[in-house]
Amino acid sequence: MASFQRYSTKKGQMWLFKTRTVIDPSTGKAKQTTRRGFKTKKEAIKAANKFEQEIESGLSLQYDSLTFQDVFDQWYANHSKTIKVSTKKRIESMFKKHILPRFGRLKLKEITRSYCQNMINEIAESVSSVNDIKIQANQVFKYATKMDVILKNPLDHVTVPKQKKEFINEPGQTEDRKYWKKDELKKFLAITKQELSLRDHACFQLLIYTGARKGEILALTWDDIDFEVGSVKLSKTLFHAEGKHIFQTSKTKESRRLISLDPQTLELLKKLRIEQKKDNLALMSTNKENIVFTRDGSLPLRASYLNEKLNILIRKHNLHRITIHGLRHTHASLLFEAGASIKEVQERLGHSDIQMTMNIYTHVTDYLKEKTAEKFQRYIEL
Repeated sequence: MASFQRYSTKKGQMWLFKTRTVIDPSTGKAKQTTRRGFKTKKEAIKAANKFEQEIESGLSLQYDSLTFQDVFDQWYANHSKTIKVSTKKRIESMFKKHILPRFGRLKLKEITRSYCQNMINEIAESVSSVNDIKIQANQVFKYATKMDVILKNPLDHVTVPKQKKEFINEPGQTEDRKYWKKDELKKFLAITKQELSLRDHACFQLLIYTGARKGEILALTWDDIDFEVGSVKLSKTLFHAEGKHIFQTSKTKESRRLISLDPQTLELLKKLRIEQKKDNLALMSTNKENIVFTRDGSLPLRASYLNEKLNILIRKHNLHRITIHGLRHTHASLLFEAGASIKEVQERLGHSDIQMTMNIYTHVTDYLKEKTAEKFQRYIEL
C-alpha cells in the first residue's frame, strides 16, 4: 500500500509516493520505490495506483530504466533482418532525423500520450511524411507492449493533424494536380524526342507508356523485353547504396508482373538496342549485366538522373510541375479516361492495395464530370 507525502521545492509544494514492490531474491525483502514530482495529492494517488497495477500485472522493475533508444535497438536488431537494403536506409534515416532526437533518451514508461501528440504536431508543421514517421515510431511502442515493457501504447489514439496547406487556399494558388493531361503529355514527349538522346527519350516513353516505377525501369535488362510477344517483365528494382548498385526483387507478388507494350515503344527500344551495341563496340566495353538503360557502357543510370532531366525540361518549357512518380499517376489517369477498368489499372501498375488505384480513379472521375458539363453546354448552345 502506497504512502503519500508533501515536500517543498524551489517551484513550491509537490507530492511524492512510496510503495513496496517485488521481493529482492538476494535479501528476501520487498524493495521500496519512490516517485516524486506530482503537483497534487490526487495526481500522486493516481500514479501510485497505476504503478501498483503494473506490478500486479507482472511487469518487472528491470524495465523501469529502459529508454526508447534501448527498445529501438532491440526491435531493429530483429526487424532489420526481414527488410531490404533500400527499406533499411529509409527507416534508419527516419529514426535518425525525426524520431530518436525526440524520444531516444526518454524512459519508455515516462512517455505519455500527450507528449506523443505534441511531437506529432511539431513534426507535421515541417514534414509532409509525418504519417510514415508515426507508423515507424509505433512499431517500437508495439514491440514494447508485446515484450511487456509497457502496458499501453502511448501512440494509440494520437492523430496526425492536417497541414495548413490543406485548409488554406492562397491567392493565385495553382491546382494541386500531380499528373499531366493528354495534351501536356504529348508536348513533353515531343520535347524529349527533339532535345534528349535516344536513350533518355526511350526511358521517359517507357515510364509513361507502362506506368512502371522508376526503379523498375532502371533495373530492366534486355532479357525482360519480349520483342516477339510485345511485353516487358517487371520483377526487380534498382537501388544505389554506398556507391554500388543493387538489383532487388520486387516487394510484393503484385509488383512482379508481365505487361504489354505498344508497337511504337517496342520500335523505340529496338533502335536503342542497336545503338547500344554500336556504342559498346566503339568503346570496346561490354554490358555484362545486359542492362537496358546504361551509362559509361555498362553501369545503370543513377536513380536521380531522370529527376534532374525532368526538372530541367519543366523549367525550360514552363510545363505543369510534376515528379517522376507523377508520370506513373499520369499513365493511370489516362488509362481510366480511355475506359480501362479499375482492376486492369491495378494489375498494370502492380498495386497490392486496390485503394491506391481507387484514389487515382476518384481524381479522374472528377475530371470526367467536368467534361460531362461541357458536353451539356455545347448541346444547349447548338
